[in-house]
Formats: sequence, structure tokens, C-alpha cells
Amino acid sequence: MAELFVLDKASILERLGGDEEIFTMMVDMFVQDVDSNCAALAAALASGDPAALHREAHTVKGLLATFSDESGAAEAGAVEQLARDGLVEGQAEAVAGLQQRLREIAAVLSAG
Repeated sequence: MAELFVLDKASILERLGGDEEIFTMMVDMFVQDVDSNCAALAAALASGDPAALHREAHTVKGLLATFSDESGAAEAGAVEQLARDGLVEGQAEAVAGLQQRLREIAAVLSAG
């Protein structure tokens, strides 16, 4: 499981050129979309379609990287790679971990 997520707003803002408005917009979008992202991961896993799981894991990897969650992004990358290799079966625990991570980050962002 990924390390505990700690929001590093300064680092994120630095990558965004110090633009607080963009940061706020990104946080709002992440929080609003967390349930649909979790559902998309679950649907991709349930479908048994490696391409769908690859796509959703790739999306999650980008979302987590956006908020400087290298550990979570690495976990999403592992799911993405296995799906790229055609493996869906056996990824339920990893997908559940990604869903938990997305919700954890949404909670931190909402509180922060």
C-alpha cells in the first residue's frame, strides 16, 4: 500500500507557476470526479477488458501525479503495466487500493 498521502501544496503550486486559481480548479475537479473515477476503475476491472483497465489506471496515475503522490502513481502504474500485458485477473486488490487512495486524497484536498 502507498505511503500516507501528505499534501505538498507548495510543490504543486510551483509546478503550476504559482497559480492559486488553477490549483483550486484542479482540486475542485478532483473532488467532484472521485466517485466517477472509482466507478470507472471498478467497471474496467469487472469488464475483464485489459485495454479498459489500462486506460483507467493510466488516468488515475496522472491524477495522482498531479497532486505529487508518487507512491500512489507508482501503484497505478503497476496496474497499468499489468493491464498493458493483458492481465486483468488478480488485480482486484490493487484496484481497491487505488480507489481507496483516490478517496483519501479527495478527503485531504477537501479538508485542506
